[in-house]
Amino acid sequence: MTKKEELTIKLDRIRSMMLTLGIDGVYLKRQDNFAWLTCGGQNYLGWGEMGMCGLLVTQSDTYSITNIIEKQRMIDEEKLEEMGFTLHAGIWYENDFERKTLGKLVPSGKLALDFHSDLGANIEGEIKKLRLSLTESEIGRMREVGYLASLALEEAAASLRPGDTEIEAVKRIAISLFDHGMEFTSLMCASDERLYNYRHAIATDNIIKERVQIGGNMRKWGLTVCLSRYVNFVPVTEKLLRQYRLNQEIDCTLMVNSVPGRPYTAPLKAAQALYEKHGIPEEFTLHHQGGPIGYANRDYRVDFALPGTIVENQAFCWNPSITGTKSEDTIVVRKDSFEFMTRPILFPKNEVTVDGKTFIRPDILEKY
Repeated sequence: MTKKEELTIKLDRIRSMMLTLGIDGVYLKRQDNFAWLTCGGQNYLGWGEMGMCGLLVTQSDTYSITNIIEKQRMIDEEKLEEMGFTLHAGIWYENDFERKTLGKLVPSGKLALDFHSDLGANIEGEIKKLRLSLTESEIGRMREVGYLASLALEEAAASLRPGDTEIEAVKRIAISLFDHGMEFTSLMCASDERLYNYRHAIATDNIIKERVQIGGNMRKWGLTVCLSRYVNFVPVTEKLLRQYRLNQEIDCTLMVNSVPGRPYTAPLKAAQALYEKHGIPEEFTLHHQGGPIGYANRDYRVDFALPGTIVENQAFCWNPSITGTKSEDTIVVRKDSFEFMTRPILFPKNEVTVDGKTFIRPDILEKY
């Protein structure tokens, strides 16, 4: 599938939505939506929600609106003109250029946007729904993103030694990611007692002694994957191993129950039942279980009030935890199964069987 073919699929989705909503134009400027519609492009310098180049879709045309600073890069590197976008660029001090241009291109005023504006309704929630079912091209890119993220994280993890700080650990992950042409949107690290005290542990100057957990959200071409790994510098106890295996069983249960057509709450209920079965119902309440992923760290954090159903080719990262352990990898839900996007590359592997199906999962790396 070429980029133009992928773009056509996405434009068809947008224009169908426009007919349903009775609008004549949709303006996308968020970083995630720009990456989605341009099939992996980048309209930002710094991390955040908004970019510096917007994309306008009408029923007959596509446009990009930016300033003179960004114009040439949008042409040369993002290839917007080659993709069929007519560029409009204002001088950097023309603060009303974007507003005036949108007014000219959508004279009816029936405009919707992916951010709050007095120019029209914010339909970011509707745009997000259009992103959920990945095209085959996107899945191909996500496979590469998942492989590189797994490799980068595990390379960094394998280099750790007792005496390193948590900050040193995330620094190595960041360097490894950039070496592989990727970036991160979050990185976490916890060692020893902090690993048991905090579900969301930011890296500190705490010195790693016996155990360390590292993980986070990593992206390329706008596509985000998430994973976590563990390193032990002392032998893994039988108790810890049993807990980690149970944690992975809960994770695989969430994955197995992520089936197109089922409500988002179905995997959640299956996981909750397993926590209860093993006598640890309180662990379910101590941290969310994750949810859909794609062009954001999570499209939704799944809870019992979340409406909607799982769709084919939707990416998920579930992250069930038990105090001291967590299981976290990214998958894509297919018609009759699911496919791992992140997986153990350098780490040892173990097998987890759920509902008669066996899955390869990362084991704890032991270094002593």
